[in-house]
Amino acid sequence: MTTRNPASEHQHSLVSIRLITDDVARLADFYGRVSGTPIRWSTPDFAELETPAGTLAIGSTRTVALFGAGSARAADNHSAIIEFLVDDVDADYERIRQVPTEFVNAPTTMPWGNRSLLFRDPDGNLVNLFTPVTPEAKAKFGR
Repeated sequence: MTTRNPASEHQHSLVSIRLITDDVARLADFYGRVSGTPIRWSTPDFAELETPAGTLAIGSTRTVALFGAGSARAADNHSAIIEFLVDDVDADYERIRQVPTEFVNAPTTMPWGNRSLLFRDPDGNLVNLFTPVTPEAKAKFGR
């Protein structure tokens, strides 16, 4: 006899994270340079960086009223970290040092097996580039 799991019948897929900013062009340029991925523009108020895992959307504060006035504020994130899995975090660190940013740490091996580089985007959002380095972390991320 099979047991039904009502929660699994209505699965949702995370497709994007959206950052709200006063300067879409500045943030889009930053993420394009950091990721090496082209930015796709829909309007001057909305751009996207598409990755195999999902999309980082960048929207202007002018779009917030479409959802509800005051529902989001630019440059006000103090809890989320935007993370990118990379092949060689140390090589990316050398490359990104040419991009104006505030580094929180240099590449550091974390207790959970990832070598991580933490820095801030122009709006102060935390960004983490990481490379799995232990066998367990490599297995988790298929590396």
